[in-house]
Amino acid sequence: MEFDLLRLEKRIDTVILTDRAILCLEFKTGEPTDAARAEAEDYALDLRDFHAGSRTHAIVPVLVAGAGSFQPPAQPWLFPKQPTDPLVTGAAGLTEMIVWVQEMIPVPPVPIDGAAWLTSPYRPVPTIVEAATMLYARNGVAEIAEARADAANLTRTAGAIARHVAAAQRDGSRLVIFVTGIPGAGKTLCGLNAVFGQTRDDNRAFLTGNVPLVAVLRAALSRDATQRKVCDRREAERRVKQALQNVHRFLEDGATDPNYLPPERLIVFDEAQRAWDEAKAKLGTRNKPSRLTASEPAHTLEIMGRRQGWAVIIALIGNGQEINTGEAGLREWGRVIAADSRWRAVAARRVVDAAESSQRLAEEGTSWLTCDEELDLTVPMRSVRDRSGAAWVDAVLRGDLDAARTIAASAPELAYFVTRDATAWRQAIRHFARGRRRAGLVRSSGAKRLRAEGLAAEVESGEVPDWFLRHWPDIRASDALETAATEYACQGLELDVVGLAWGGDFSQASEGWRAWRFVGQAWQRDLKEYEFVRNTYRVLLTRARYETIIWVPPGSPVDEPFHDRTRPASRMDAIAAFLVACGARPLPALPPPLPALALL
Repeated sequence: MEFDLLRLEKRIDTVILTDRAILCLEFKTGEPTDAARAEAEDYALDLRDFHAGSRTHAIVPVLVAGAGSFQPPAQPWLFPKQPTDPLVTGAAGLTEMIVWVQEMIPVPPVPIDGAAWLTSPYRPVPTIVEAATMLYARNGVAEIAEARADAANLTRTAGAIARHVAAAQRDGSRLVIFVTGIPGAGKTLCGLNAVFGQTRDDNRAFLTGNVPLVAVLRAALSRDATQRKVCDRREAERRVKQALQNVHRFLEDGATDPNYLPPERLIVFDEAQRAWDEAKAKLGTRNKPSRLTASEPAHTLEIMGRRQGWAVIIALIGNGQEINTGEAGLREWGRVIAADSRWRAVAARRVVDAAESSQRLAEEGTSWLTCDEELDLTVPMRSVRDRSGAAWVDAVLRGDLDAARTIAASAPELAYFVTRDATAWRQAIRHFARGRRRAGLVRSSGAKRLRAEGLAAEVESGEVPDWFLRHWPDIRASDALETAATEYACQGLELDVVGLAWGGDFSQASEGWRAWRFVGQAWQRDLKEYEFVRNTYRVLLTRARYETIIWVPPGSPVDEPFHDRTRPASRMDAIAAFLVACGARPLPALPPPLPALALL
């Protein structure tokens, strides 16, 4: 009774263990609804993914609502899914339902041991929003990210950060801590832990130029604090705004007044490899002229070095995720640290060994740099069931067919699917997003001709918090599948199930991938920004915690009436063929969705 689920911060009303199945019962006093059925299914999914004692046993979600009897599904289970589709019964049919489940579920090779099940660990992998919310409520990173044995990589890095911060405090020194890692390995989580974790105080702030990430986290944290009645909404928003700041505004405020002393002694600089170089910093944005006179790394060191005593900058580095011009890279950080004798740095060897000069912090043997391999996150945490996704994506985007195929062959749960049918694509997204798993569409900002395929609407900046935090039937939610997030709206955030629309801006040819830019009425080969376009697809391909369903539009065949030369079918065919050859699975035929129970 009342079985705790930390990740959902809820409890399953009742869990019944039989010799054959685990029944998760959700009780409602009113009539059954789709929302209540999804809640029951979500509990079962949570047990499957994060409770060690449940993974090898049949799990059955059950909604007990109203007083009616039990009506078995019209189609008996032949090969039940894991978990099964939710069952719905009234209170009067509960016994009959349990008997039916016992008849439908085959006898397992090993019966369920109730005592062992109760003592099995429940170790959830939270989403970035869930993690931030729990950290803000003063939980440490070790309490919320122990889903697998490999999560030790995350806690080890968090411990290394705390150790170096403590040393800087003790010595009164100035230090830049570089945290590197593959996509989805937990860099943002480590940064949030440094600000919101158990050592939290008021002189720490998380800075990012990722406006959507700031908007989503601010909205989530202020809502949670208000719901927990920590303070009223306005005070919650004020506190969250102080802890989560836009890095560009932070630097401009400091650059405007040279006598300004920042209240923060520790800042986290998110996606620090994307900090602006001097030219971009001076230029500013289209809507606002800049007040900066040097690169963003240079201003960061100058501002944080104004106060006497210790200061720490934790620079989170998303390798291979540079997606725009004017991004300085690690080389600029190394240049400004070397030019200011007050500062030292610590990082993993990755920053010295990087093949690209722009992402090399320093050369071997640099006096101001200390190496610590515990600051490199190499184990993906975002993907719940398989950790090969980031390596597979890297091989695909390098055009290494053999490497991608080898990774896919050794990873049976690698969840990348390809379809050419837009209707099947949307149906599959809804099929995989069971329970209250969050689904959404993503696309490249450069995929301009998706407009002709009916996918023109992008998530506007002001819509991002609602898109990530609300649920269908709210049409603003991501799972309404009406608008698509570009790389700028979704970088640093995640979805459970991703529907990626592949555009004509990144295509396959005999010599490998090609980047394109749409100008006027035609595509132009884009050699200058090839790396940015490739990294855009790296971001989009690594947003999912579970499945990524890739839709490659059919394009326009040359022999059709009114052939559209901006959507050549041959180009799209080549993309789809390459993805399948690399190990992405053709989308299988899926069963029809469950009928609706009632109006939501």
